[in-house]
Amino acid sequence: MAVAAAAVFLIIFLAAATYSKIIETRYAGQTSQYKNTISVSGEGKVVAKPDIGQVSLSVISDASAVVAAQKDNTDKMNRVIQAMKDLGIKEEDLKTTSYNISPRYQYSPNGRSDIIGYEVAQNMDVKIRDLTKVSDILGKAATAGANQVGSLIFTFDNPETLQSQARQKAIDNAKQKAKDLAGSLGVALGKVVSFNESSASQPIPMYASDALGRGGGGATPVIQTGQNEIDINVNISYEIY
Repeated sequence: MAVAAAAVFLIIFLAAATYSKIIETRYAGQTSQYKNTISVSGEGKVVAKPDIGQVSLSVISDASAVVAAQKDNTDKMNRVIQAMKDLGIKEEDLKTTSYNISPRYQYSPNGRSDIIGYEVAQNMDVKIRDLTKVSDILGKAATAGANQVGSLIFTFDNPETLQSQARQKAIDNAKQKAKDLAGSLGVALGKVVSFNESSASQPIPMYASDALGRGGGGATPVIQTGQNEIDINVNISYEIY
């Protein structure tokens, strides 16, 4: 009888201990899940003069025979490449991005189509490290045979330092907002519980005018590099108590 009573007592004790542990665990989970927080946003901007330019140069050649179109295109692009090198552009800053051969058709009223020639198009990206030479590069490229120019973009070769500066400004801005808000609410700031960052910085493209034209050799525009803006936004959540 005494043994049975002891066994019942042990079962009741273990059940009570288990229930207590469940309650404790549930409460601990609720404490971490339902923290009191405030969230603030901050913005940081850095304005700087770009230190690098990028431009796309193309040579488009037409001929009745594909071999003739290829030769004309190759000769002109080689002259363009040599002109870039003569202006101080390094080999690693010249990159062929596309080379296409397309037939040209003539369509008759009865629906028949005949190949009357071929078009060869070659595109090259040029990285310009000396921005004082931008106008000369555009002019020399056209003179050498480039007859189509893509978007000219001014940007930063190594933007990480400027991004870091903009990020720090955004964080400082958010911190000050959090301190002001905590003071108004009568609460104290705790540790950071979440952080998010986004950047709206984009290089501004400049499009070449028709001065170069399909035939090339037009007047060379005066290029203004201006300034670029790096804009970083952050969202920070603080624990409050």
